[in-house]
This record gives sequence, structure tokens and C-alpha cells, in this order.
Amino acid sequence: MVKLSLFSQMTSLIPRELFSNIVKKYDTDKYSKGVDSWTHFVSMLFCHLGHANSVRDISNGLRSITGNISHLGCSHAPAKSTVSYVNEHRNYQVFQEFYYVLADYLRKQTSFPKPALKRIKRKIFLLDASVISLSLSLYDWAKFRTRKGAVKLHLLLDYEGCLPAFADLTHGNVHEIQVAHKMRLPSDSIIVFDMGYYDFSWWYNLDSMNNWFVTRAKDNMDYEIVEDFDLTDEKDKNVLQDCNIRLKGNKARTEYPKMLRMVRYWDEENQNELVFITNNFSWTATTVAMIYKERWNIEAFFKMIKQNLKIKSFVGTSENAVQIQIWTALITILLLAYLKTKAKYKWHMSNLITFIRLNLFVKIDLWAWIDEPFIRPSTHKSEQLMLFEREG
Repeated sequence: MVKLSLFSQMTSLIPRELFSNIVKKYDTDKYSKGVDSWTHFVSMLFCHLGHANSVRDISNGLRSITGNISHLGCSHAPAKSTVSYVNEHRNYQVFQEFYYVLADYLRKQTSFPKPALKRIKRKIFLLDASVISLSLSLYDWAKFRTRKGAVKLHLLLDYEGCLPAFADLTHGNVHEIQVAHKMRLPSDSIIVFDMGYYDFSWWYNLDSMNNWFVTRAKDNMDYEIVEDFDLTDEKDKNVLQDCNIRLKGNKARTEYPKMLRMVRYWDEENQNELVFITNNFSWTATTVAMIYKERWNIEAFFKMIKQNLKIKSFVGTSENAVQIQIWTALITILLLAYLKTKAKYKWHMSNLITFIRLNLFVKIDLWAWIDEPFIRPSTHKSEQLMLFEREG
């Protein structure tokens, strides 16, 4: 008989020693108010997995499991006031750094697959940002517009597993390109981004690091065609134009002095023309379009975490508390992605989150359940049914 809940078994997958090393680095247990960093971390995991709406829900939810709290590595369940205090005062960088450490650890334990583009051997990264609205009366530090508050979550997704390789949470009025300039992007990779990252000097920086990029062209982009390729033998009839271009204008040409490639492509699904820009000259035009198409994975990621984890409403109002809730949400999705990859059952992430929430404190074997979540109907006939058949 299994003696540990699903939640306890999930937390046991987390390397405590690696977490403790980061806690020691930041010395976050010095003023712990009776709740150490691990208990705080478990409380925030419960916030996301249990879909807790307040610190009261977190405290009551953990207190309700009584003696089983020790199975989570915690001495006691925190009071609601304590959760509020540590969310406001404990350095969020503990959870930020642990996300990256845990990501490296789990990638060594399993191989996260690519959704598509399996023939491309280079690393692929998807870049985007999403605004999370906040009430300005409660979050007065998060000024966005005159009467609105917001923060902006900037993500660079590793296409293998579609998990964040980089994340940054800024005020809502910080432009995407400002974060991109500070980002340390890996060289020899493919970066896919939309028109929010329209900065020729940044593009040239990517090129100088031996990166390939694919993005959309703005309607007002000033350029001249250097070479227009013949499409007579093009198999993909959705390719409307494939040409090499050079930017016009002194500023643009100074920021990006090299040639670029432009591909015009007809999108059958949405019945509109798309214009792509890339610094790769060897791919087929169709490959350029297919690479950009995969950018929808980062939009799907934002939608998924907003719908299934607690990142649209927060249990604390300070900037530190919001940072902690965002970083623990990313840790939660990382742990869930690991389970999804290891499971024999083909889970959709939203279903996996829902099913774990429904069974969070049920004492069943995690791996047996995640491999086969549904009880199969018996193929054996009951004795009573067999008796009736014999009588018939």
C-alpha cells in the first residue's frame, strides 16, 4: 500500500541538496519567521497545483493534511500571516536561480522532445513576452498606463520541451527589445521572434554570434532587392517570392550592413500573405515558413500557464511576492513537463494539471497512475452473468 500522496511523491523528485545550496548562498533561512525556505517553496507549489486563491487557502489546505505534512519535508503548515510575510521578505532570487538549476538537472534525467522540425539539428529558441494585468490600486509599483497596472513576462523557450531557457519579469511598460539586448542568447542557434523585436542592431548582434533568426517584416520596412530567385521549379506553390535584400537608409544600413533574405508566403489556413525575414540563405523557402510557424508554441505556452497556474491573480501584492509566484509557477510547469515526458500515457498538459489537482493528496503510486490514469473495464464476465447465460 502506498503511504505517500501524489504531492509528496512529486516533491521527492526535487533535489533537496541543490535547493539547500542556493538557500545557503542567499542565506534566506536567517529570518525565516519559523518557516524555512523549503516549506515556503512547498507552500507555493501547493498554491499552483491546488489552485489556491489566497494565503488563507494555502495555509488551510496544508493544515488539512495534518500529520502528512512531514512527508513533504516540512515540520508544520505555515499560518497565513507567515506565508504573507515570507512572500514579501524572502529574496525571490532563491526561486529564480533554482529554476535554472532544476532545469539543468531534469534535462540530464530525460530527453525533452521537439514538437516538430526534427531534421534541424541546431538548437531552436522561441522569444516573446506577455502582459499580466494588475490592479493599480493594489499594485501601485506596477505602473503601466494611467489607470492600469501590469507586469510583463519575457520568455525565451527552448524548443526541446518548449520550456523557458530564460525568463524575466519587468514592469508592463518595459519594451521587449530592452530585455532582448540584456539577454545572453546562446550562439550557433536559431532564434524565432515576432515584430516586437524590430531592432536592426540587435539582429546584427545575433548574426555576429553565428545565430540564425526568423521574424516577420514590417509593412514599412525600407529595402532594395539585390537578387530575386526564379520560382518556376518551386514545388511549394504557397511560396510567392524568395529574394535577397539590403536595407535602405543610412541608420538601418549602419545597424545591419549585410544582406538579408525575404520570403513571401501564402498562408492557406488564414488566407493571407506573410513576409518573413531571415539571415539564413541555405534553407528552402518552405523551411523558413515552417520555422516561423512553430512560434505559436510560445503563445500556447503563455496561454497554458495563465489558464492552469496561478499567475493572473496573486496571493501577495508586493513586487517580491509577485516575482516569487511567477518563478514558482515556472518551476511547477518544469516539474509537470518532466512527468509528462516520462509518462507512458499521452497527456495533454492541461489535463495532467487538472488530474493532479483532483488527486493531489490521494495515496496512489505516482508512476503507476501517471502511466495508466484510468481503470480499464474488466474483460472477465461476472459469475452472476455466466450463470444466466448457462440457464439460457
